[in-house]
Amino acid sequence: MTAQETLRIGVLTSGGDAPGMNPAVRSVVRTGISRGCEVYAIYEGYQGMIVGGDLIRRMDWDDVGGIIQKGGTVIGTARSAGFRTREGRRQAVANLLAHGIDRLVVIGGDGSLTGANLFRQEWPELLAELLAEGAIDAATAARHPFLGIVGMVGSIDNDFCGTDMTIGADTALHRITEALDAISSTAASHQRTFVIEVMGRHCGYLALMGAISGGADWAFIPEQPPEVDDWETHVCEVLETGRLSGRRDSIVVVAEGARDRYGNPITADQIKRLLEDRLGEDTRVTILGHVQRGGSPSAFDRWMSTLIGHTAVIELLGATPEREPQLIGMRENRVTRMPLMTCVADTRAVAEAIAAHDYGRAMELRGGSFSEAFRTLATLVQSQPPQASRAERPLRLAVLHSGGPAPGMNTAVRVAVRLSIDHGHTMLGVRGGFQGLIEGDIREMDWMSVSGWATLGGAELGTNRKIPQGAELYQIARNIERHSIDGILMIGGWSGYQACHKLHSERHIFPAFNIPMICLPASINNNLPGSELSIGADTALNNIVQAVDRIKQSAVASRRCFVVEVMGRDCGYLALMGGLSSGAERVYLPEEGITLRDMQRDLEEMRYWFQRGKRLSLMVRNEKANPIYTTGFMCALFEEEGGDLFEVRQAILGHLQQGGDPSPFDRIQATRLAVRCVEFLIANGGRGEANGAFIGYKNGKVQILNIEDVPRMMDAENARPREQWWMALRDVARALNHPPE
Repeated sequence: MTAQETLRIGVLTSGGDAPGMNPAVRSVVRTGISRGCEVYAIYEGYQGMIVGGDLIRRMDWDDVGGIIQKGGTVIGTARSAGFRTREGRRQAVANLLAHGIDRLVVIGGDGSLTGANLFRQEWPELLAELLAEGAIDAATAARHPFLGIVGMVGSIDNDFCGTDMTIGADTALHRITEALDAISSTAASHQRTFVIEVMGRHCGYLALMGAISGGADWAFIPEQPPEVDDWETHVCEVLETGRLSGRRDSIVVVAEGARDRYGNPITADQIKRLLEDRLGEDTRVTILGHVQRGGSPSAFDRWMSTLIGHTAVIELLGATPEREPQLIGMRENRVTRMPLMTCVADTRAVAEAIAAHDYGRAMELRGGSFSEAFRTLATLVQSQPPQASRAERPLRLAVLHSGGPAPGMNTAVRVAVRLSIDHGHTMLGVRGGFQGLIEGDIREMDWMSVSGWATLGGAELGTNRKIPQGAELYQIARNIERHSIDGILMIGGWSGYQACHKLHSERHIFPAFNIPMICLPASINNNLPGSELSIGADTALNNIVQAVDRIKQSAVASRRCFVVEVMGRDCGYLALMGGLSSGAERVYLPEEGITLRDMQRDLEEMRYWFQRGKRLSLMVRNEKANPIYTTGFMCALFEEEGGDLFEVRQAILGHLQQGGDPSPFDRIQATRLAVRCVEFLIANGGRGEANGAFIGYKNGKVQILNIEDVPRMMDAENARPREQWWMALRDVARALNHPPE
């Protein structure tokens, strides 16, 4: 291919559909166009590549407008027996060359990506065969000597190695969690037991994380069958003890591929009969089936798919015959590249280990986080704590909130309470944050006091933004001594970090403060030091995206511009990620501010596109982007200058962003961080060390930092971290929402 020729990229979705495929396709198309490429959608997967004709279509910028919120895949997917044959693949080459396509983005599962690699390897041979047949000429063969491919995993099972999350898995987990939340209420009403079957033939991710998110009482997964032969008796004993302790319902989650240690299937109907026969339980089975696969993608699946689609095109631009095909995936919140076939081989190794009954190997291949989650669930599903204390020196630990309420706070408290009690320690709940610590509003929490908290939004212990000062520090010291508190877990926002730092710095005056303290980040604003993600931010982002989806539906009926104001204080995380997830054309951030020149440029751009048939313009504005140019001011300005071209409306989302039950992501991360916090307090309290710390995520890993580093890592004036990873995504958001003229 000469330097003057335009690179032509094909994009296809193959195998089972997954929510998030459409944002990925949108991202590939728009990134390709913005980079000067021509992008073709190959409809109906590999089958469309073989049939050719109208199933291979060049895409324009507007062809992928309005699809970011749609489930499934608008370009279709299909199983293709023909592509498994050499003749079929040769015909596919001919159809691609008819459009000048020699780069492919393949979004699919194991089989689809393996097929793509085989196609790439055979390309030169198939090219030679077509040339020999006279189906193509020598010039065409010379222009397209190799096929460049890149893979993205579309699978709700989250069953692929090389990426933390596959496209669609987070949305599927949303569907499962919503079902578990709904079923729990009807189960409790009738004192019933429900057995919920979820997808996952070789991967227990959905069952395991669904059980943790939904507060289930047991889970069966393929990678880790019950350890005892008589698992039926053990399960019945645990569930019966739970009922005797006052629990009105029991929820058992089973993956469709669950087995016992000898490879025999464990089915939902089998569990139902077991519980009815041995416990006399009124038991129902619910098979969620394809409801897990359908519906609008979650916020995470939208922005993740957008980022990896963008990266896939960049990868293809540098493709060479020598470069090994890459899988584009995610590690926590970072896009990664991994050798495609290495990931395929590792993925197949898990299924092989399960088939060989080598369950230790299967768990090892799933990774440390998966194993840790399984161990945590084993603790949480216990109906009662161990009778004998496991601690050499029992501790009295306190948990409290500070800052605004964030979905996931209750989840973290539940885990902290049960894990502490399981280790033989006492957990004290402080009501009303640091004000409660001042007033001595402290009570002991038992195992069942947090029953049902896994799914609750808000903060059952209460919270405020109180930062103790002066004589209040003396009152806190007295209450710490009165209640013999050996450690403090603060779950909350910036005010909580400030309060804990204050107590830590006053240890030389108040000896009672010489105890370990740790801060767990919980803030919808995602504005806390040492953590790239705070508990509650994902729920808030989903609330924003759902609201904006409804706004877009109402606006498209007439020519309108909507200015949507979101929370965040002086941190623009929700605005930028909300804009990226909803397809907003413009995002206004406090980190950048707003000028008259900005608004004039945006107005001129809106007028240009509305004159050419545009029906909707969407702008997302952080609440503190500018103190003078408010949302109302901007709407009035755009309305006046827009004239008859378009109407302008504002939508201030307000506290609906803080409300609602926590998302599965927030429940899982709250669980993971709470486990680490309790381990920190037990380790330091047991040694009598008075370390102050805060916990969070950095580059995909949990890190615990010294609380003395808080001032260094925070921009205190603006109450946001000095380092904000997501600011690097501004260029991606602009590239995907501003068509080249």
